[in-house]
Amino acid sequence: MHFVPAHQRPSDASAAAWHFVFVGKELAVPEDPGPQLTLKPMPTPAHIATAGHYLGLLDGQHCWALEVQEVPPGCRTMPLRAAMMQLLPELAALAGRAVQVLEWDRTHRYCGVCGTPTELQSSERSRRCPACGHTAYPRISPAMMALVWRPGELLLARAPHFIPGMYSALAGFVEPGETLEECVAREVAEEVGVQVRNLRYFGSQSWPFPHSLMVAFTAEWAGGEIVPQPEEIEHAAWYPWDALPDIPPRFSIAGFLIRDMVARMSGAGEEEESFAP
Repeated sequence: MHFVPAHQRPSDASAAAWHFVFVGKELAVPEDPGPQLTLKPMPTPAHIATAGHYLGLLDGQHCWALEVQEVPPGCRTMPLRAAMMQLLPELAALAGRAVQVLEWDRTHRYCGVCGTPTELQSSERSRRCPACGHTAYPRISPAMMALVWRPGELLLARAPHFIPGMYSALAGFVEPGETLEECVAREVAEEVGVQVRNLRYFGSQSWPFPHSLMVAFTAEWAGGEIVPQPEEIEHAAWYPWDALPDIPPRFSIAGFLIRDMVARMSGAGEEEESFAP
């Protein structure tokens, strides 16, 4: 599936299209999807053509994002995270894009400088204040992820909000004036009290909870003993690569990052199914 992003509304808006419809924070999906959860192109209702946000073309068909108050007929709603675990990767990524555009639109209807109602711009994806000229673009919050390793072991941790038994790599948001490399060193030191070296870029993933860009690295342990950060880290420990606790699923970059390192440590090389942003 090939996606071409765009923001200007197409002239043939009534043609069959992909619709990413949200009721609040939840995605509308078919009530009876069959064995595989999926979304299908369908004719575009007039209200979507006027109120929806255009996303671009997926395999030559238009994509729209829309927030509604009631569940559409023949549909039910699912939390976005659960839906992303079941949808095809291309559709999951577009659902994430859609919810971020809707969240930006919802939270920037008034100017943050003077309070005047903003106006949606047709030349770019932005909302502009007609009074003072302040322009608001969709917000992206960069965050680093670091999988710390030493020979035969991975440092994994769990935060209090994780599901029971789940462990993952370390992560945190980039601060103003900070590089990604500086963020990795700071967050690892703050969260578990160790030092790292030899950072290696792994990949990135848009993470719509609510508007993050996860940038993943591996980092070699350089010293220090694990001291979990109070209130941020519930537990952290070194785990042999062949005796890991529960880790995130493959739809997240954390799941691919950890599995890729396990494959390397086991001598199997890279996994057959590599991470594809």
